[in-house]
Amino acid sequence: MELLLAIFYNTMTTTHQEKIFMQHAENTLWLNALNFYKDDLTILKKRLEELVSKNNNSEFLKLAENFQNQFIIQRNNIDEIIHAVNMNENTLTKEVQNNPVAVDRRKTEYHDKEKDMVESFEKNFNELRKEFIMFSAKWM
Repeated sequence: MELLLAIFYNTMTTTHQEKIFMQHAENTLWLNALNFYKDDLTILKKRLEELVSKNNNSEFLKLAENFQNQFIIQRNNIDEIIHAVNMNENTLTKEVQNNPVAVDRRKTEYHDKEKDMVESFEKNFNELRKEFIMFSAKWM
């Protein structure tokens, strides 16, 4: 029993690793997606401005202000995540520069934190977009 527990705890503390080039590819994919979300936010913000110019209902304005605040928050989140992914990418670059041997086979600690940040952001952003589309359909 003790041996099984030892094996279990050892597997729990082992960090997940991935090949450096795969992590680089994932970082690139995330950065492209985040830039797409930045562009999408710009479009949503312009749509909100159009709606505000056509409506002065107090209930509408309160909801519009909430969306405006959410767009600002999401823009800041994008910037923070881009920074985190770029920092991870810088770490990979330094690792390759310090030891360029067998880069295509070498592994490094997986970037779980950045992955969680991206996945959480995408989930929240897609919910916000869906809510905004329903809101704008109601007030057009």
